[in-house]
Amino acid sequence: MKNSTAKLQPSGVSSDGYLTHHLLKTRQNKRQSLLSVEELHDRYEALKPEITKRLDEFKKVSSNDYFYELAYCLLTPQSSAVNAGKAVTALRKKNFQKKKFNPEALLYQKDYYIRFHKTKAKHLVEMKDNFPLIARELSNGNASVELREWLMKNVKGLGWKEASHFLRNIGHKNLSILDRHILKNLIRCGVLKQLPKSLTTKEYMRIEILFLKFAERVNITMDELDLLFWSMETGQILK
Repeated sequence: MKNSTAKLQPSGVSSDGYLTHHLLKTRQNKRQSLLSVEELHDRYEALKPEITKRLDEFKKVSSNDYFYELAYCLLTPQSSAVNAGKAVTALRKKNFQKKKFNPEALLYQKDYYIRFHKTKAKHLVEMKDNFPLIARELSNGNASVELREWLMKNVKGLGWKEASHFLRNIGHKNLSILDRHILKNLIRCGVLKQLPKSLTTKEYMRIEILFLKFAERVNITMDELDLLFWSMETGQILK
């Protein structure tokens, strides 16, 4: 790769308002040194087999699993991804998609506690009631960006990040999942100067475009970078 050891220079992002407590807390942490393109590729090559395997798994997700994939993405905001996965496993065992019951108590279990469980339980029930419509929309062949916008408008509890997360998990590509792990590493790679104070629609789109351009520049897809950045922060390649 030409000039592979050069440091990635910041592009900068303006923003206003407030973001979540997690992002503000991360912003106060000591800034890490920038990663060179060479360093990024070294980390990518080391994890490439696992990353490729995970992305292939997303492509193979059956439409029969869309309901619980969507449930998972409704549970992850400000909660542990591991706990969300355990909660979805419990929902599957109780056949939540077919049986009528309030999942609030299940989300309150100490072994996989989900923050804001009351609100998220309501979102799950509403999503279940509307899922036939959601399933039809997902099968109509619309572009990923159009599906994301539709989901945000029609599924309570889904924002830009959650809708992108769900679609990525069922095989769609090039939709940014801008959580704190990704934003932190975009700073390390020089794509951003600092964490945004809020992720408005305009700001989310701005960062997504910067992320896509960066992915093209380093010749690693945005979906691969997402899993790489996540693993750099957590040591895991989760969905």
